[in-house]
Amino acid sequence: MNTESPRVREVKCPVCGALVRWEPASRWRPFCSERCRTQDLGAWASESYRIPEAEAADGATDDADLA
Repeated sequence: MNTESPRVREVKCPVCGALVRWEPASRWRPFCSERCRTQDLGAWASESYRIPEAEAADGATDDADLA
């Protein structure tokens, strides 16, 4: 029988890099605090995070790019 308690995974807060224990008691996971969670949400809302658009394989451009 294994008497050791299971190891709790620690992850870095995506905003500030602080270590956060990945467990139900970590209220804001994966963030370390409500402040970091709100800051990240604000970045998404202001479109600071963007997914890059894939370039066409043949180098063709959209008509919108020509305007």
